[in-house]
Amino acid sequence: LQYLNLMGNDIEASGAEAIAKALHCNATLMKLQMTANKMGNKGAMHFAAMLQINSSLEELDVGDCDLDTQSLIAFAIVLNNNRNICVINLSRPLLYSQQEETTVHMAHMLKVNQHLKELHLGKHEMKDFGVERLSETLSFNGTLRYLDLHCNSITRDGAKCLSELLKQNTPLEILDLSSNRIEDDGAIYLSEAIALYNTNLKALSIPGNNIGTQGLVSLAKAMRVNSTLSHIYIWGNKLEEPTCVAFCSIIESGRLPQENTDVAPYRVEGRTHLSELFHGLRRHYYWTPTYGTDGDPACNSVLVLRDTA
Repeated sequence: LQYLNLMGNDIEASGAEAIAKALHCNATLMKLQMTANKMGNKGAMHFAAMLQINSSLEELDVGDCDLDTQSLIAFAIVLNNNRNICVINLSRPLLYSQQEETTVHMAHMLKVNQHLKELHLGKHEMKDFGVERLSETLSFNGTLRYLDLHCNSITRDGAKCLSELLKQNTPLEILDLSSNRIEDDGAIYLSEAIALYNTNLKALSIPGNNIGTQGLVSLAKAMRVNSTLSHIYIWGNKLEEPTCVAFCSIIESGRLPQENTDVAPYRVEGRTHLSELFHGLRRHYYWTPTYGTDGDPACNSVLVLRDTA
């Protein structure tokens, strides 16, 4: 057995403890998905302890499992020395502090860990201070390919820190900033890095960031200069006509394939508009579609991007 999916099975602390202890002596399981089991801090601590012993597990998903500050810090400390975990999802913990201690510990871990390729920190209430700490240490990281910071409290200042990181042309290939608030200024900072400095980023997800015409048009222009960025998701921002025209142009020219974005151009009475497509990095991660193909690469582009990494 190499892959075990136990998503949403009402597994609490005692069940998590049993699974974690079984993994102490398991040498075959490579991927474990525990998403949406309310194991809480106690159960999560058993998984953190397990990572000190297990030598086969490469992917662990404990997102939406009610982790708290103690267990997140425990995972960060364990990952300082773990050489096997390549993918970890720690999204949606229950945090009550505004000091961002957990983000600081994750940042320190990223400076030391040279094996982690994918890190999910969605819904961590992360602010610009936390993003700045992550950006500083990622300058020293040579392995992380996918950074997921969706649904946080990142503004233009945090986006500026990330743009400075992108200017260093680190190995980062996928950046998810959906449902933050980087606005026009943040998008312009990212555009500059993409257009002039970065040749590694392949996918940028920024839906729901209150970005207007200036920011979105600058991103469209950056894509004309940059030949590496192949996927961009923008729905949920202010899609005014100049933005619609700019993205229509790069889509119709072939620079941005329709399956690599979440908008589709159409015209009414001579005016260009954009409609939403159900495309994204991981749109079908937690469920299968009611119609169409399960695992459609347009809806789960991370699967394709991972294979080409």
